[in-house]
Amino acid sequence: MKNKIFNINQFLRPNIKALKPYSSARDEFKSSDFDMVFLDANENPFQNGLNRYPDPQQSKLKSLLSKIKGISTNNILLGNGSDEVLDLIIRAFCEPNHDNVIILPPTYGMYKVLANVNAVEIIEVELSGSFQPNVQQILSNTNSNSKILFLCSPNNPTGNSFIISEVEELLTKFLGIIVLDEAYIDFSKQESLLKRLEEFPNLIITQTLSKAYGLAGIRLGICYASAEIISVLNTIKPPYNINEFTQQKAFEKLSITNVVNKQVSSILEERDKLIGNLKSIDFIKTIHPTDANFVLIKVDDANKRYDQLTKKSIVVRNRTNQPLCKNCLRLTIGTEDENEKLIKALKNI
Repeated sequence: MKNKIFNINQFLRPNIKALKPYSSARDEFKSSDFDMVFLDANENPFQNGLNRYPDPQQSKLKSLLSKIKGISTNNILLGNGSDEVLDLIIRAFCEPNHDNVIILPPTYGMYKVLANVNAVEIIEVELSGSFQPNVQQILSNTNSNSKILFLCSPNNPTGNSFIISEVEELLTKFLGIIVLDEAYIDFSKQESLLKRLEEFPNLIITQTLSKAYGLAGIRLGICYASAEIISVLNTIKPPYNINEFTQQKAFEKLSITNVVNKQVSSILEERDKLIGNLKSIDFIKTIHPTDANFVLIKVDDANKRYDQLTKKSIVVRNRTNQPLCKNCLRLTIGTEDENEKLIKALKNI
């Protein structure tokens, strides 16, 4: 099913092809020798642990990720959150006021925001009633200027994973870049497509440490793609986009994946318990299947129920204004205590 006709040079913006990247001091000279005297980057020389610029290529962190994921460091790019990665992808491949991207609402709202910021047209093709991609409708809505298709699986805010055969069909037939956002893949029963990057040269996968790894505060997004695509994105990324503190904290957490796995298991157990309790609440009309660390529910009146919960000091996400999500609330899975408070509140409003 390999997409054999994909040629990255057909999709790169001309100015990106011609761009010569900024070369930072730490790009030009690399050394692990701590006795070196560094007088090249105009840094404050007094040591405090953060007075030096961070590694612009995050080599130590990428090496650890490479071992964990079984993928070459040449296929990895790190961003200041996934949003920076998504922005870099749009800027590399979409000509402003000319090209378009395709999004599948309801989905993650930043795809649309970033396209608008970059003056890129947006083509929206709604998901089906079961929150799956309408493959033929997507393909029929594309044109020669369609450069990127955004797929979020498990999808936010619906929680479900996309049927893998339909993703494969899109990877084969869509003649552009497909960005597969796997922010919630650690909670999913469905395997990541990470090991199939070579099979689909037009595939970019984004993941994050904000969800399962509990590091939303450090802002670290991960991009996996062909070495060609990663090379392009490295050309346009800011030289020191990942700060030293973020690199250190990410390395620490990635070094204890057993702890992360235990937390993920706990969240999944709590998710099942929460869903079981939600079934007994009469104003909840639908509990949508979920493969993530949240569940989307349809209630009688989302605005009313949202306000009632807020008054009880419980904040959920009101998604009623999203396509296909009228009167829907998105509930993140919390701790056992938090989930019990949520159920108690729902039973008493």
